[in-house]
Amino acid sequence: MRSMDLISIDDLDDATIATILDEGERWFDYNRQRRRNDHRLDGLTVINAFFENSTRTLLSFEIAANRLGAQVVTMQVEMSSIKKGETLDDTARTLNAMRPDAIVIRHALTGAPANIARLMDCPVINAGDGTGEHPTQALLDAATIRQHFGRIEGLKVAICGDIRHSRVAHSNAKLLQRFGAELRFAAPPPLAEANVANLSIDDAVDGADVVMMLRIQRERLDEELGDAPGEFLARYGLTLDRFARANANAVVMHPGPINRGVEIDGTLADHAERSLIVRQVEMGVAVRMACLDLLTADRGS
Repeated sequence: MRSMDLISIDDLDDATIATILDEGERWFDYNRQRRRNDHRLDGLTVINAFFENSTRTLLSFEIAANRLGAQVVTMQVEMSSIKKGETLDDTARTLNAMRPDAIVIRHALTGAPANIARLMDCPVINAGDGTGEHPTQALLDAATIRQHFGRIEGLKVAICGDIRHSRVAHSNAKLLQRFGAELRFAAPPPLAEANVANLSIDDAVDGADVVMMLRIQRERLDEELGDAPGEFLARYGLTLDRFARANANAVVMHPGPINRGVEIDGTLADHAERSLIVRQVEMGVAVRMACLDLLTADRGS
């Protein structure tokens, strides 16, 4: 029997999300041990197929699978037959013939992981598809918030920056609202999401418990914003003065990569007490361990 895929937050019910968050916290503690060599995925093969650049997501999936004992293969897209004109569907059929036990895919085309899942016999995990979703990022963000505050329900979360092109924002909007957070969105007008109330960044940050900043995804823009150096930060970014409007115990988050001095002041990104950005990366390994464990749960059958 084929296990489930993780293409969208919508693929997970609330109970399953809660299980992943609980297991993520357990793996978080486990990963702080000196030796981390669980063997529950012994004999299984996990393929990472990243058609877009990645540091945090790619490496955390590699580390997560290795710590669970899996054999990990990272596809070298630049040296693959994609460069010879092979279609994504044919690549998927080729990978499926090698009998992997899970495949993690990132692709610039929205919907690509869902299309690949139709052709695969193993679970498919969406590691980011165009402007669609990034479900494991939302899961690790929720786990980080819950670990820090002890809850998600009732928190005021401001998501600010390039909302329109952010798969992170799309997945977080689904997950955090389902778990009772009050969401606020702030974006420059060209980067705002249609049909979503768009506040000024000052109004979004005012009284917020969590301020999640997003970079400008210039690689997805039809035309440049034309912002001068420092202009975006002054008008739409998180400065020290703006952050002072948040709750006294508010925290800063960012999925990375950070563009310092553009969407966020570097001092805030590095703040020892108020920034959870590095904690998000650490939680990313743990939550992805939980996801791999869950999605290959039929491995003994």
